[in-house]
This record gives sequence, C-alpha cells and structure tokens, in this order.
Amino acid sequence: MKVILRKNFDQLGKVGEIVNVKDGYARNFLIPRGVAYHATQGNIRALEEEKKQIQKREAKELEEAQKLAAEMEKISVTIPVKVGEEEKIFGTVTTQMIVESLKEKGFEIDKRKVEISEPIKSLGIYSVAVKLHTKVTATVKTWVVRE
Repeated sequence: MKVILRKNFDQLGKVGEIVNVKDGYARNFLIPRGVAYHATQGNIRALEEEKKQIQKREAKELEEAQKLAAEMEKISVTIPVKVGEEEKIFGTVTTQMIVESLKEKGFEIDKRKVEISEPIKSLGIYSVAVKLHTKVTATVKTWVVRE
C-alpha cells in the first residue's frame, strides 16, 4: 500500500514522501497514529499544491531575512556597563542586553537568536551573530563601553 508521510519517521522517510509499506502496517499503525495517510490521486495532488505553497512561503521568509540582515549589518549597538579596576566589567554582557539595544534601534529580535561566541567580560568592540533564518545570519557590531 502506498502512503504519504505526514510526519518525519526515521524508519520510512520525511514529511511529504510517498512510501510503499505493507497493508497491515499502514492500516493498524501509521494511519491511526497520524503518521501517514492513503496515497490516493486526490491526496497526491493536494500534497503537490501544499509543497508549492510551502516553497513560496519559505522563499518569502528567506528574502525578508536577507533584507533585515542587510539593514542590521549597517548598524552598531552600544552597551554601557559598570567597570571595576583594570577595565574589567561586573558580570558579562548578555544576549538580553544586546536585544534591548537592538530594540532601541527598531529591531524586534528574540534573544534566543542572538549568538555570542565567547562571554564578553571586558570593554571593547565585538561582533555578535544574529541568526535570522536557517540560511541567514547577520553580524552586529557591539560596542561595550564604560557607563
């Protein structure tokens, strides 16, 4: 029996693939659990249309992420911190601090998308990566200055 996978299934394949399985396996396991559905002509056509819609949406998201990355590359953020002796800061610069600085510049970014390669524990200029899309990463110049 041919079925179309609704979910990624390690033993069979990925979402949207048409696989051939034994009738009992499909009827008793895959279909009742929502892992797959029958591969009828109507379902196959619906799957093709759904794939086209997903590709269009992903292309649009990628384009928007690239535009946002180009804008973010042009700016730099300044983070004022309290400093002790020998220019050492108290604590570290967190992703939340960077997100708040970006928000002041007009960028709404989730703090989980900001990636700091190593802890920022001193004054200076750092490059911080912001992952906007699976294929797009922007680099923001971050100035850590004395408060």
